Amino acid sequence: MALDVDAIRARIPALKSGSARFDAPGGTQTPQPVIDAVAEALSRPLANRGRTTEGERNADGIVTRARGALADLLGADPRGVVFGRSATQLTYDLSRTLARTWGPGDEVVVTRLDHDSNIRPWIQAAEAAGAAVRYADFDADTGELDPGRVAAVLSPRTRLVALTAASNLIGTRPDVPAVAALAHGAGALLHVDAVHHAAHAAVDLAALGADTLVCSPYKFLGPHLGVLAARPEFLEGLRPDKLLPSSDAVPERFELGTLPYELLAGAAAAVDFLAGLDGAARGDRRARLTASFAALEAHECVLRERIERGLADLGGITVHSRAAHRTPTLLFTVAGLRPAEVSAHLAGHGVDAPAGSFYALEASRHLGLGDEGGVRVGLAPYSSAEDVDRLLTALARLPR
Repeated sequence: MALDVDAIRARIPALKSGSARFDAPGGTQTPQPVIDAVAEALSRPLANRGRTTEGERNADGIVTRARGALADLLGADPRGVVFGRSATQLTYDLSRTLARTWGPGDEVVVTRLDHDSNIRPWIQAAEAAGAAVRYADFDADTGELDPGRVAAVLSPRTRLVALTAASNLIGTRPDVPAVAALAHGAGALLHVDAVHHAAHAAVDLAALGADTLVCSPYKFLGPHLGVLAARPEFLEGLRPDKLLPSSDAVPERFELGTLPYELLAGAAAAVDFLAGLDGAARGDRRARLTASFAALEAHECVLRERIERGLADLGGITVHSRAAHRTPTLLFTVAGLRPAEVSAHLAGHGVDAPAGSFYALEASRHLGLGDEGGVRVGLAPYSSAEDVDRLLTALARLPR
């Protein structure tokens, strides 16, 4: 079923500002039901989790519902869903915990396609443990990361492979299951950064072959927090630093301090909003999410192709997003103009498309764009054909 974009946009108050928004890869705008869920959580009694008082029960119910919602989104077990301040924080915490079992001679593998939050924590943890780091490069001409590039740097001493499910810079979606098979065949773990991927396609922890996976609800219409998913039995084997009186149960063992209950309520509401994108979808929430993401992918693909045709017609623009399988995220540069200049010009025409490397520093440098990067255009469920036309019209008016 085609998305009813007008109905989606009508439920997102921030769009009333009038800008054509292509900044979704950095964080989406928030639907009213998500805002209402946050406000409702804060409007009712809240206390530390428990079952005695109304405030305790409210908090406990929010956490339980949020774990269930994110488990449905990620194809995970609610008992393996961990909440944190951000995906970066959760990755740092995980890297330090896993690195306690590493030592000299051990190796970890990272890729130059990734956001720095899936590179630097592993490098720093490896250095602290005396382990080595090996890089898997992607093809700068095609944007593809062949699993063979990962296979070439694996060894019997590889302890972990860190890989993005989708590049936040150029959209490339590598073959994660193939890399998972290679990593597991070498006796290594696979950690997947699904922050960008989860905003555009259905996620299935088991199908990806990930041992651990992170995402960020604010990338898919929710509030700012991070989520880690893993099999509960895997988490049972990890011993993170924690306070003595705090729970040692999984997943609470990994959650430091009091959870942001209002944000968890918003995250659950965001998952429900996503599940309703396809109004004809039926079944349980997981089934409705799968159908809705299929409709979303079809919608975003049409708009992405429209943008690509328009950029090709304009001339003087180099598109660096070229992989065969990718998200609707385009990075481009304009001959004779710095990315920041192009972004400022677009903003002056009511089009929000930021410039930079967007923390994918290794990828930007590997593409020959240095730290300056390019202009990034990203789509979301609320993106419209009219937005695309405004983008292309504004680009046509660039001073050359």
